Amino acid sequence: MTVSGNSAPRSPGGSVDLAAQVGRVAAPLRQQVLDVLRQAILSFHYAPGQRLVERELIEEIGVSRTTIREALRELAAEGLVKTIPQKGAVVVVPSLQEALELYELRAALEALAVRRFTEVASDDQVAELRAAFEQLAEMANGDGDTLRILQAKGQFYDVLLRGCGNRSVHSTLGGVQARLSLLRATSLAQPGRTARSVQELRAMVEAIEARNPEAAVRACNHHIEQAKRAGLEGLSATSGLPFSSASL
Repeated sequence: MTVSGNSAPRSPGGSVDLAAQVGRVAAPLRQQVLDVLRQAILSFHYAPGQRLVERELIEEIGVSRTTIREALRELAAEGLVKTIPQKGAVVVVPSLQEALELYELRAALEALAVRRFTEVASDDQVAELRAAFEQLAEMANGDGDTLRILQAKGQFYDVLLRGCGNRSVHSTLGGVQARLSLLRATSLAQPGRTARSVQELRAMVEAIEARNPEAAVRACNHHIEQAKRAGLEGLSATSGLPFSSASL
């Protein structure tokens, strides 16, 4: 299974040319390398469970060992990479139990954020949420670039969390969503999942606009349940994680 990323330069052999992506934007080198490696993981250029060998990354991207190590440390903090003794850095493969626990935590926190946003957000914040949703819908109807869709979805959730009036929920759920990045990518890679995700979020936005917290929370819960199912199925197909619908 692959995730589309049409903006990434590719080498003559068809593989993603990571070195060509560094220096394309005006950002510190460390941040560029971090962004390139994160994208490579979320687009499955590096598969779940794959070793990230420093020497090979240095050759592939064309930067120093220090820069690579700094980027790997940041990716470990985001939950995308972990360091194993005598093996080094590897792309994270969450166990079924870990994935279920993350989705359970996301469901509880996101339902609270949605309820609070519906009750306390200003009209301007609700309008900002609608605008962020429309941007996400436009991306979903575009070229199918999953990474750009993930970025648009991140912006949508940023508006939601900023407007929920609870800074602890904002910071905690932000961390959970970062750890779910790989699962979100596998979820959106499933056939038809992006379009269904947009419709689920549309129902949530409409309930928020109607200032109906119960309906908004129901739409939120439905969206997360469907995302969980698609994410676990996708991860199973990508990494061999044992999964069946009976596990849910």
